[in-house]
Amino acid sequence: MAASKLQALWNHPAGPKTIHFWAPTFKWGISIANIADFSKPPEKLSYPQQIAVACTGLIWSRYSTIITPKNWNLFSVNVAMAGTGLYQLSRKIRQDYFPDTEEAAAAKE
Repeated sequence: MAASKLQALWNHPAGPKTIHFWAPTFKWGISIANIADFSKPPEKLSYPQQIAVACTGLIWSRYSTIITPKNWNLFSVNVAMAGTGLYQLSRKIRQDYFPDTEEAAAAKE
């Protein structure tokens, strides 16, 4: 049974024999790098970079659901990109426009 599933994956139109598999697979590196940046201070984050990551994720997530063949690897990596980009943007916005809330939270501790 496992061999038939592997054979089906191998021969899928978005399988490892095509660019439709490898491009999103390598794109995971962007999301992983963004996750690694969660520990970076918000003042070191870039608005243009995080807006690009978030918008790319949102646009391509939608696109990946309407193309044929369905490419769930592309969908999942772009959902991750949108999520990490939006989270980083929220951190940057909170730091730039609502600094008093962070100071109040630190004072309570």
